[in-house]
Amino acid sequence: MHSRSVRCFHVLGLAVLVCLMGFATSAQEARHVVSPSELQRDTAQAAQARHADEQAVRSLLSSDAGQKALKSSGVDFAKVEKAVGQLSDEDLAKLAERSRRAESDFAAGRLSDRDLLWIILIIVAVLIIALALR
Repeated sequence: MHSRSVRCFHVLGLAVLVCLMGFATSAQEARHVVSPSELQRDTAQAAQARHADEQAVRSLLSSDAGQKALKSSGVDFAKVEKAVGQLSDEDLAKLAERSRRAESDFAAGRLSDRDLLWIILIIVAVLIIALALR
């Protein structure tokens, strides 16, 4: 009889521990769960940022100076445009920043046509190298 009561006490104690662990785990999970709306918002922001970066690079490459630079280097615009979409988010963000800076400097008169052509050629070279290393 004594062994039954001890065994019953052990089983009861084990059941209480399992329940307590379950509550602790569910409480911990509740703190770390991200809501679906937050995930959707973050995904949408990342997609918008990528689209804006692609547009910045494509805008510079499709400009008159960009077209001249591509023709002088013998690079097809369609291939470069396709390659822009294949870049990683990080590489695309770097090229987009350079493109925006070059366009604003050119518009402000701080760059000549020749300087802009060199910058575009460098961007195309970085684009080609980044894709070749993938």
